[in-house]
Order: sequence, then C-alpha cells, then structure tokens
Amino acid sequence: MSGKVIVSQLGARMHYAVPAIFASQDRLAHFYTDICATKGWYRFATALPASLTPAAVRRFAGRQPKNVSPNLITIFPAFGIRSALRRMRGKDVVDETSHALWAGAYFSRLVAQSGFHGADGIYAFSGDALEQMRAAKQQGLWTALEQMIAPRDVLEQLLQEEAQSFPDWTGPLPKNAFARIFADREKAEWNIADLIICPSEFVRRHVVASGGDESRCVVVPYGVDVRSPVTRPRRLPGPLRVLTAGAVGLRKGSPYVVQAAQLLGGSATFRMVGPCNLPETLLNKLASSVELAGIIPRAAMAEQYRWADIFLLPSICEGSATVIYEALAAGLPVITTENTGSVVRDGKEGFVVPLRDSQAIAQAIERLAKDEELRAEMSVNAFRQAADFTVEKYGTRLLAAIAPLSSKQVADRPRPKL
Repeated sequence: MSGKVIVSQLGARMHYAVPAIFASQDRLAHFYTDICATKGWYRFATALPASLTPAAVRRFAGRQPKNVSPNLITIFPAFGIRSALRRMRGKDVVDETSHALWAGAYFSRLVAQSGFHGADGIYAFSGDALEQMRAAKQQGLWTALEQMIAPRDVLEQLLQEEAQSFPDWTGPLPKNAFARIFADREKAEWNIADLIICPSEFVRRHVVASGGDESRCVVVPYGVDVRSPVTRPRRLPGPLRVLTAGAVGLRKGSPYVVQAAQLLGGSATFRMVGPCNLPETLLNKLASSVELAGIIPRAAMAEQYRWADIFLLPSICEGSATVIYEALAAGLPVITTENTGSVVRDGKEGFVVPLRDSQAIAQAIERLAKDEELRAEMSVNAFRQAADFTVEKYGTRLLAAIAPLSSKQVADRPRPKL
C-alpha cells in the first residue's frame, strides 16, 4: 500500500482504533464521523464534572478519537443529532433497520460530497459505505470494506429461528421488509470493494456463501488493550462464578445461559452484565436463575472480570465479540460458540460448544468447576492468547492485509458496475 487513506465511521466503534492505526503510521488522509467529543462545541462535554453530568453526556464525552489530530477530523453534527433522535424514536427491529438504511446512506453521501483529500484509498464499514465507495472508485481510489458482522440474510434467519424457539423473549418478530434492502446494499458494497475485511472466519465464510468474492475476503481479528493482571486472584470458596456481558437477548444466546443456570442449580452463580429490555414477566422468571446486573460503565468492567471465574458468551451471531478479547486479557477461561467469531481455541483457552446447546454449556462449566488444574491451565493460556490480540498487533495485521492494494492492482481488476 502506498499513500494515505480516508477512514469513515459512524459512532465510536472499537474506540476509533482504525483511524488511530492509520494515523500512527502517518497514513491517515482524513477521518469522517458523525459526532465526537474533540470537534466543535462538543469538546466542552469533556470538561464537565462527572458528578454534574448526565450518563448520556458522560458516554458521549468518551467519544474521543485519541491519537488522531482534530485537524484531520470532519464531523457532521446536524446529521448526528438528527440520527440520534430518529434512533430514539424507534419502536422495534423494523424501525431499527429502516433507520440504519437511512443513516448509512445519508452519512455515505456526506462523505462522498466532502471529498477524499488526495488519498489513494478509502476504508469504510458495511452498511455505511456504498455511495462513498462508488464516488471513490470513479476517482481511481482503492476501496476496503469492513464487514463487521455476518451478512444481514444470515442474521435475520438466525434470529427468526430463535424467536420461534423462545417466543416469550420477543413475541413474534414483525415482518421486516427493510432487511432485504439492507442485505442487497451489503452485496452491492461487496461488489465494489477491492478488499472485504472480516473479523472472523465465521463472518468470512458467510460472506462468501452469500455471494462475496472469496479472493477478496480476508480475516483480520480485532485486538483490545486493557490493564491486564499478571495472574488471576485466588478463587473464593463457593459456587463457580460465571460472567456474561452484552445486551441480554436472543442474539447473544441469553436463553441458553439461563437454561444452563437452571441445569446447574446452585452449583454455579451466573451474572449477566448489559442492557436488558425484556418483558417484566420474563425478567421475574430470569431473576430466580441469574443475576441481571444491568449496564456497567466500561471503566468498571475490570472489577466484573475479577469477580468471575469463567466467562460465557454463547452468541447466535457476531462479528468477533470484543468482550471475549477482554475476558482473555483478564485471564478468564471462556465458553463460547463458533458463531461468536472469537479467537478462543477449543480445549486451550476454554471450550467452543455447539450452537444452541445449553447441556454442553452446563457440562463445560461443570468440568471447569471440578478441575482446578484445568481451569488454571486455561487461565494461563488465556493470558498468552490475549497477548497476541492487542490493538497494536491488530494494527499490524490490518496494515498487512491492506498492503497488497495499489493503484496498479486495483486498475487491473475488472471494474464493477456502479
């Protein structure tokens, strides 16, 4: 790869790791986003005392693209505020998908209209990229697209199946005509992209199965930086402590966490951290099996990892769940599924159990509860695996993946229909 890169991104995804990676190599031509706390009057949010600041403002104040010069950042505040208001008015998954389509296309057009600052290429994210990639290709730039999660077709199918199995969790899912439009938009982006970056083999496999060009798909796992302990604290007497983090719901496999807790009775303690928007009657049932801790500030998550003996995330569909990277960095053995897109190796840092199998989850927890030596060995392996998946090493892998892109190689590729 030669020359500089435009990065466009809605929200604070991965704490702005991608623009920071390019900036660290002096390869960032410009960074486009909706709103952040380092531009315009928004930067004053960071100066407000935490005790006087509403939680929403505190969360916004954390949206700081560190190590990226404000001079290289363009925000679209009017769009950002309008988008936030539209999102807040959404009532269900149909509204959510409709909003994602509107926001992605609107943002993408804003980027295209704002120009490419003499860059050689553009790095954008699925669903938010189509219009800007079309404009970039017309100007001779190469295009890299990050597919953050499995294709929409796959996600829709998996969630429909879950809703049929657990109707009390959501009720019947409404017919979502926008899902097909979103899936078609993804495929149009794949057609234009010179490189499709997938965070896991799970995502790559489904992109290819859904029509993406296998020769242009590459797997680049993420990385996280946390203050890792040198060793795990000594386990306290009593039941094994099992931690799950993420929105409580069907996509994260939460029903199987609850079923496993019921199978194990009092031999393990389960804590679920994350937002929970379930019917009140269901919440009352869950409370007898698991502790619903609600939203925990990011700064307080280290304490949750210290509390736990193992980490559990039996997701139905992900890209590559960053909470698992954090759990590994905390030295926690992990029980997960292939669909979580994690870097956990079965039998090494934990167990990769079959999808939708609460019995297998319970058996894995039981084994770790009974075998202290195995749990200690997996904890050591977790620390070692996490050391290979820091943000710095993520940056090295990402830059290596994009390195083959050049003006000549892109010019030699047949032009897609724009």
